[in-house]
Amino acid sequence: MLVWLGCSSVLTAQAVEVSPFGGYRFGGGFFERITGQAVDLDGAPAFGAAVDVPLSSGLQVEGVFSHQRAHVFVPGSLFSPPASRRIDVDHWLAGGLREFRAGQARPFLTGMLGLTRYASESDSEIRFTMSAGGGVKLLPWRHVGLRLETRVFATFVEAEGTLLACAPGVCFLGLNTDVVWQAEFTAGILLRWP
Repeated sequence: MLVWLGCSSVLTAQAVEVSPFGGYRFGGGFFERITGQAVDLDGAPAFGAAVDVPLSSGLQVEGVFSHQRAHVFVPGSLFSPPASRRIDVDHWLAGGLREFRAGQARPFLTGMLGLTRYASESDSEIRFTMSAGGGVKLLPWRHVGLRLETRVFATFVEAEGTLLACAPGVCFLGLNTDVVWQAEFTAGILLRWP
């Protein structure tokens, strides 16, 4: 019981952070794979929120949700006219964040795993995603600050494995993956409590 009380006092002394953010996301070859032709998409606004729970020594557990809504122009073909389609991209990620300095300006790096959902008016696909990023948390006040961040997403659209050879105790696999890359630049308000 004493161990539990000691741990709870340390956890309550740490500040949980919530950061709603907005920005711009580029990339999205997934749309071209769906339509089978080049798609005009230079990027689109993205928004979401990050929640950070501190562990120790600048390490934090982080969860992120982000959403992008884009309108893509699909060129016409012999049997179909050109069209504008709405595409939504949602990322649900969990992982870690490492701050490299305490104080009012805190540079950080993140690494996360999760799922990406691509959706249009008539279809929805969910795929595995890895993400890495970095930025800085600016904390001029104790409970309110600013979070600036750049993040890269690698979404595995298709993966195919082949058993190449096996020897006693060892097998060799060939793995062919199709990856969609996106990058996003965001800024948000950082709220800390208690």
